[in-house]
Amino acid sequence: MLGHRTDLPFERDQSTRFLPWIVALMVFLGALMFAGALIVSDTIDSWDSTLTGRMTVQVPQDSATGPEIESLVTLLDATPGVAAVRPVPAREARALLIPWLGEEVVDSGLPIPALIDIELSAGARLDAGLLAARLSQLVPGTTVDDHRAWLSALINLGRTVEILAFVILALIASAAIVAVIFTTRSGLAVHAAIIELLHQMGAHDTYIARQFQIQAMKLSLRGGIAGAAAAGIVLLIFAWVGRGIDAAFLPPVTLTIGEWLALLIVPAGAVVIAMLTARLTVLRALARMP
Repeated sequence: MLGHRTDLPFERDQSTRFLPWIVALMVFLGALMFAGALIVSDTIDSWDSTLTGRMTVQVPQDSATGPEIESLVTLLDATPGVAAVRPVPAREARALLIPWLGEEVVDSGLPIPALIDIELSAGARLDAGLLAARLSQLVPGTTVDDHRAWLSALINLGRTVEILAFVILALIASAAIVAVIFTTRSGLAVHAAIIELLHQMGAHDTYIARQFQIQAMKLSLRGGIAGAAAAGIVLLIFAWVGRGIDAAFLPPVTLTIGEWLALLIVPAGAVVIAMLTARLTVLRALARMP
């Protein structure tokens, strides 16, 4: 179909030369928006799988002796709903603080509490306050951090951003449809005499609509490839710049191979939308002709 020549002289229609640029811009913005939604979705899934369903017990440094830690682990192991208990080594706890406080502050004698990581059974929920009260009877000052309590607000924010990205993507697609409609109507006006002649000679509406459909496909394909290539370059630059960032909660600005392939939906969708919009616009206009 790409090599198919149309019977209408579209090369004389100056109004169509802007359509590839418009489609390129729409595909560029749409691909970036789609990639952003995928990255946010990956981040939320990572938080959901690694942090929810876990709790952390903090034991004051001056009480974190071997027997106290062992007694806490024994109590936690016997608690219903607890799947696994792991005392966090001091070296690992120190490594967790360094990205936030810096190595100099952490090594300055900062009292670092002993940590015990708790993995909950699937679907289990423990009251952090009641659990902390039980643990404090063994080791005073022990606290329990329920990750779900503070992470749920963050996940809700991420889901909202994800939905907003798809809403913007829908608005971009709507703007592309409007652009194709105006371009097709302009083409109908430019070639009105030829179309009317073909119509009177008995040419089917679908034949004339196919001419505009092929032209819309060629123009949108040209713009879609350019927009997708530009978006790919920008995403690669972001991935290269972000590869040195080592922050625990910042999402990696990278996409999987499957997600890169999924981005092709945007230019492919732009071509399909342009073809269908052009076809329907022409058929509707021809239906009003005598």
